[in-house]
Amino acid sequence: MVIELHNIVKKYFIGAPNELTVLKGMSLGIEEGTFISIVGQSGSGKSTLMNILGALDRPTEGDYFLDGLAIGEQPDSELSRIRNQKIGFVFQTFNLIPRISALANVEMPMFYKGIGRRERRERAKELLELVEMGDRMTHMPNELSGGQKQRVAIARALANDPAMILADEPTGALDTQTGNLVMDIFLRINEEEKKTVLLITHNEILAKQTQRVITISDGMIISDTGLVGISADAWEGGIA
Repeated sequence: MVIELHNIVKKYFIGAPNELTVLKGMSLGIEEGTFISIVGQSGSGKSTLMNILGALDRPTEGDYFLDGLAIGEQPDSELSRIRNQKIGFVFQTFNLIPRISALANVEMPMFYKGIGRRERRERAKELLELVEMGDRMTHMPNELSGGQKQRVAIARALANDPAMILADEPTGALDTQTGNLVMDIFLRINEEEKKTVLLITHNEILAKQTQRVITISDGMIISDTGLVGISADAWEGGIA
């Protein structure tokens, strides 16, 4: 099991008159090597959930275990290490560094991990070939289309060989054809690289291509289709 969430609550403005509860006791189990989509409208809690799953934020209440490690008990320095080595992030806005090449962007996570220049350069080239960007590796981000930028971002997310890829609306800024191409890459990463992939999206057509679709609304899970190997009793409270 890669992920276990138990009764996760996330509140903002705690104790203030305008206190806001975004996640309301969410429980969830995700097995290694699965491709899962988390679907919901704007304001449903998708991005808040992703921030917790990615160890970018901490829940107000509840427990989150990643590979058996209690994430809420870890200091910020350990969370930074976990993000760098165990989780790859792909965002709607690409988040590429504009002043360096596609190749250097993919190398960056490996630099922070302390991998030597020659090794990280070779791996970055391999990853750009994997996402069909081998002929654009020396290009700067402003010389790439939206779909090309997203493929570079996917290669960067894979740089440190993470166990899990978190993709937050990765096709939201792309046209349908380019979005389908990006989705094909995620499917291939899941099938061939055996990565756990979590796709945050409001696009139900894309979501149906994944092995499991979790729908959330108003901070609660309202449906979970394709659930395999986990009993309902084991995740009581996960389905609202």
